[in-house]
Amino acid sequence: MPYNEFVFEDYRYDPARSTLALCYSYNGGPRFEEQLIFDFVPQRLSSASREVLDRIFRLILLLSGVSYYKAFIPKILTCRAFELDEATTEFLEKFYEKGLAEFAFRNGVSLHCHFRIQSTSVPAASPITVELPRRTCVPVGGGKDSIVTIECLRQGGEPVLLFSLGDAEPIAACIRAAQLPFIRVHRRLDAGLLQLNEAGALNGHVPITGILSAIALACAVLSGCNAVAMSNEHSASAANLSLDGIEINHQYSKSFEFERDFAGYVERSISPSISYFSLLRPLSEIEIARRFSKYAAYFGVFRSCNTAFRQAREARGRHCCCNCPKCRFVFLALSPFIAKPDLIGIFGCNLLDDETQRDGFAELCGLRANKPFECVGETFESAGVMSHLADHPDWRDDSIVRRLNEEFPSLRNNRPAEFRALLEVRHPHRVPARYLAMLDACG
Repeated sequence: MPYNEFVFEDYRYDPARSTLALCYSYNGGPRFEEQLIFDFVPQRLSSASREVLDRIFRLILLLSGVSYYKAFIPKILTCRAFELDEATTEFLEKFYEKGLAEFAFRNGVSLHCHFRIQSTSVPAASPITVELPRRTCVPVGGGKDSIVTIECLRQGGEPVLLFSLGDAEPIAACIRAAQLPFIRVHRRLDAGLLQLNEAGALNGHVPITGILSAIALACAVLSGCNAVAMSNEHSASAANLSLDGIEINHQYSKSFEFERDFAGYVERSISPSISYFSLLRPLSEIEIARRFSKYAAYFGVFRSCNTAFRQAREARGRHCCCNCPKCRFVFLALSPFIAKPDLIGIFGCNLLDDETQRDGFAELCGLRANKPFECVGETFESAGVMSHLADHPDWRDDSIVRRLNEEFPSLRNNRPAEFRALLEVRHPHRVPARYLAMLDACG
């Protein structure tokens, strides 16, 4: 049944239970209540900090609503919980349209000029300055990227607090290996959404990193951090494809565009006292892989495979599936930097010597229609590594390396300088000077 209006109904924070309830509905249709459980003891907050926290909770309500809106994608979105100023409306409309671009593509719909978020003439709120201690909150994803951020800040002597959304085993294992203070938040989606999905409602990818970013901001206030350092790389800004002039980027909420918009909104409408940026933005995926290769203590615990992060705990994979774009890309990215027996030991097999993986690696290298809809590097990065391996004594005779380099001249024509260029610092980025010095020092 179609509905013509999606409503942001309410949000309620219970400090005694450290729980934030997020309430939504379809006008004349189903209602939802999501819960965020802040699984740590918060610090005592000043009145100014409580006001900042409330504004962040409002932002979480608005961004998290994307998970429920997508079921029926009505043309009108209304906020009953509070009035929306024009700046908030513009930021939110962009987040929904670009963040759901892949969802729209896969479902054969268009969200371009499809919906309107109703705003009022209420003036934008002035930002509030608060006192927060020097400490950096680092979201941990269980993969190689956040590990590089953690170890870079540790080497730089920066006070660090690790943050996890959920309790997936790779995240927990990386936190244990890091041996640093950490906090955790549990997100409980409304069961009614899962029932709608099973009944055939529209479903697909949502910009989860944007939601996580807002939750991390709340954690920064609650736990006493003046910065949130993400681990999103340069290539996260690259679209997977462009259709009718609209870019579709699986990693939109990891992109530089989103980072700039999100940080700007926080600074102008919430508080300039919390810095938000991605420490790894100046780096390619291949340079991040090179840096990760120095941290052998994490080899047995990190995992980028999505099977470990499924909603249903019983459906979560315990090992790399070794048959998805992320597994293929991470194996390829690490192959120039980790000894072959060690890399095979991490994954349990040699993906580059498995003929069934040929089309998957060809897709990563840009030899098919478009880059996979996954968190993987740009096609020229994969192509550069695949070409580099053709002259690598450990990898050149493996079937995937040999066949792709033989069959595709575009790989053979790559030069060593092109591989070296993958390891260079890139622009643009928003890394503060103090953090950039740490990034340079740990290279």
